[in-house]
Amino acid sequence: MRLFTHSRLHAFTLPLIRFFLMHIGIVGGGIIGLCSAYYLHKAGHTVTLFDQNPIADGCSFGNAGMIVPSHIIPLAQPGMIAKGMRWMLKSTSPFYVKPRLNLDLARWGWLFYRHANDAHVQRSIPVLRDLSLLSKTLYQDLAANGDLEFEWQERGLFMLYKTAAAEHEMAEEADVANQAGIEAVQLNGQQVQDREPNTRVDVRGGVFYPGDAHLNPNELISSLVTYLRREGVTLVENATVTGFGKTGTHIRSVQTAQGTYEVDKVVIAGGAWSPELARQLGLDLSLQGGKGYSFMVRNLVNNVRIPAIMLEARATATPMGADLRFAGTLEVAGTDMTVNMSRVRGIVQSINNYYPDIPVDLPPVERVWRGLRPCSPDGLPYIGRTNRYDNVVLATGHGMMGLSLGPATGKLVSEVAADSVNSLDISAFSPDRF
Repeated sequence: MRLFTHSRLHAFTLPLIRFFLMHIGIVGGGIIGLCSAYYLHKAGHTVTLFDQNPIADGCSFGNAGMIVPSHIIPLAQPGMIAKGMRWMLKSTSPFYVKPRLNLDLARWGWLFYRHANDAHVQRSIPVLRDLSLLSKTLYQDLAANGDLEFEWQERGLFMLYKTAAAEHEMAEEADVANQAGIEAVQLNGQQVQDREPNTRVDVRGGVFYPGDAHLNPNELISSLVTYLRREGVTLVENATVTGFGKTGTHIRSVQTAQGTYEVDKVVIAGGAWSPELARQLGLDLSLQGGKGYSFMVRNLVNNVRIPAIMLEARATATPMGADLRFAGTLEVAGTDMTVNMSRVRGIVQSINNYYPDIPVDLPPVERVWRGLRPCSPDGLPYIGRTNRYDNVVLATGHGMMGLSLGPATGKLVSEVAADSVNSLDISAFSPDRF
């Protein structure tokens, strides 16, 4: 016996569809927030995204543009504290912690110390690998499906070094990568040069990761913003979130100076400002802003072909069309956005050591882009629900890999928000793990 006619079945299912489709507020307009908006919109939800600045000012807009499944070892690792202490003594070094009396910084440092061990590294490798590989697969889809337009190149990545000590360190990392299923090929200086025919490379050798890729982040962010606006996603710019309307364990609204917005669920994707947002929710999120700098060299005749990380300098070089973007440093300084030209000078000096034929001068301060990477103390992002609320999802703490991990995080956020099966096990990324 037929229990429902087609029209009755249609009338029955429409309320269910409306029940499961929600209005979701995303706080934060960087790559994580934008990717979350993209996948939530694709799932059919109504999305409003809030940012305290114009969207184009986000951290990912000026970063190195590298998509790096090779980066499976977290920042919290053995030897990093001693290395960081040595770097702090040099004004042009790639790492610096701005001294200040701050309980949040002290707690972050203590948690970093507790996780800088082999056991943590071994636990982190498979989860970072799987998250990165998912993100690369999603980028390949984004580059092909017609929604977005951005430069996408799969040319791999060099880890370049000039000393025997760095060669030994990179050989060990290459072995770890190969054991984890990430292809790594160790090359001598001539083999590096053979793969870089257009400009001279002065190195002892390097490790080549053929599975890595790169893109132009300016184009990606602009294309994402254009797509979201065209599709009806509401982007509320220059809107500082001042609070949240709550009823018990449920968030009812996002409050801004421009007004109050009723929401069904909230995604906190505020980058380095996420701890301030978390405090408004009564949450204690351990996270520090790691400031980095970048600048462009325009219209090179003989450009670099393969993106590279210059190991000893901890600086990067990424070709973007005829231009070349240099980036580097990790300056733990809270949310301080001032430019420290000594750090920029260190990047310039490293370039001349590795690529002697590329003319690079110290840029004026107004041509130096700077952004804050949200660094968790264990080097793993925060992705998922917090036990404090039944409708809050966190997506932050990606450190220097926000762009690389953006699509995977956005996809996972859409799954968590809908209470559906996750593409990956995200228990290692729990916001409540400390």
